[in-house]
Amino acid sequence: MDEIFYLFPGLIAAGALFAAYRVVHRSAQLRRAWNSGLTAEGRCLRTFTTTHGGHDTAVRTTLHHVYEFRTPDGRGVRFEEQGGPATVVEGDVVTVHYAPGPDVVATARRPDPAGAAATALGSLVLLGAVVAFCVVFVVTYTTEFRA
Repeated sequence: MDEIFYLFPGLIAAGALFAAYRVVHRSAQLRRAWNSGLTAEGRCLRTFTTTHGGHDTAVRTTLHHVYEFRTPDGRGVRFEEQGGPATVVEGDVVTVHYAPGPDVVATARRPDPAGAAATALGSLVLLGAVVAFCVVFVVTYTTEFRA
């Protein structure tokens, strides 16, 4: 029965660490695309929303955009991006910032390194607090209740 007091905090901490990895990875992708200096004219192909929650919980709706652009060598690149302005609709022309390579990293967001860094830092602080709480919980349980 004691395993549950190690398993759940361990799973929660692992989930928070994975989310932190995703935050750092996406932040690095945005920075790479913005710092490359490469831009292209892209087109919004589709917009759609996804919803999470419901029943007895709050509903969260996320707006997605699907964009397509061509690199100077003629390769067509299509990508999906969460968030972005709700004023961009199907058929709109947007400026795409991208970094070249075998896996092209692209974004249609306007460069905002300070805002992206603040968002990433805030997310990492919150996720770090979750991991710290899990560690403190397990240590406290081990020292106080397993003695």
